Amino acid sequence: MPIYVFKCECGLRFEHLASFDAAAPGCPSCGGETRKIPAGFSLGGRADAGLSKEQMPQTWRGTYDGSREYVTGLRRQWDRRQRLEAKHPELAGDQRPIIAHEGRYHDAPLRAGDPIGGAAGHGHGHGHGHGHGHADPPAAPPAAAKPTSGSAGPAAPSTSD
Repeated sequence: MPIYVFKCECGLRFEHLASFDAAAPGCPSCGGETRKIPAGFSLGGRADAGLSKEQMPQTWRGTYDGSREYVTGLRRQWDRRQRLEAKHPELAGDQRPIIAHEGRYHDAPLRAGDPIGGAAGHGHGHGHGHGHGHADPPAAPPAAAKPTSGSAGPAAPSTSD
């Protein structure tokens, strides 16, 4: 049995489970006469915005070695996605250019302006300093620790009697 929407003269709208040929039920609020009204429609399925730029194949192998049918389908899908992003810019996501997308950046592409992983500041994978010119200079030793000339170590305390 389907659910129908009914409306009373008092203004109340309600849903009621009834057979197709059943009489309209009375209003649950005032008991008055009701009439069947058109229900709102619903669409089944799911909306899909298509593949984003990050989800599109980035290599020749990702396009099945340039399969004409696959690439044509990707172009159509990309054209639809671009029209959608032009209409709804919030769907566009990160628009910075991708610098690296293979190897360790396969799952999360490196974009312009992203910090490069690895050691702090070097970017080439090791953390020791060897004269790149951007490290802080070493601190000078304290003056009290410097030995005086002519002595081999700290001076011994003198005792006078």
